[in-house]
Amino acid sequence: MHRKEPYATGIWRMKKPMQSQFIVVDTSVLPEIFGKVLEVKKLVADRTEKSFAAACKHVGISRSAFYKYRDYVFAYDDKMTQRIVNLSAVLRDESGVLSNVLTRLHSLHANILTVNQSIPVDGVAAVSISLQCGDGTTNPVEITNALRSVQGVVEVRLLSGE
Repeated sequence: MHRKEPYATGIWRMKKPMQSQFIVVDTSVLPEIFGKVLEVKKLVADRTEKSFAAACKHVGISRSAFYKYRDYVFAYDDKMTQRIVNLSAVLRDESGVLSNVLTRLHSLHANILTVNQSIPVDGVAAVSISLQCGDGTTNPVEITNALRSVQGVVEVRLLSGE
């Protein structure tokens, strides 16, 4: 959709609408409604509130204000500044091995995003793990080495990550 804008001569030219773009803005300079929209989304996402209507009431905004902005207001996700690491492992088919691997990852402050395990064949199972490594997390090479020392881990490979 284009808007018409007159030339000085009275001839109309078409002006393109502003393209959508993302920017990062500190909430302290934004109208309060944007922060409240984010809070409503969070309350529903973490199941503190069962509906947007209840979350709007809890936060103190109207549903119409929420629906007006909900598709345009997003929280800056610090995941963008953190590394994603993908590992492949082969684990013995023994009770507690996967649990011990996950516990070890937790102790290294790695945020586990996904775990996929295949059906064990010949006494071992392939496992792929995606991790989020932020500040304070051991580096991926050290994580790989730490997992190799877990009893029941046959092999660990770093597939991607810094």
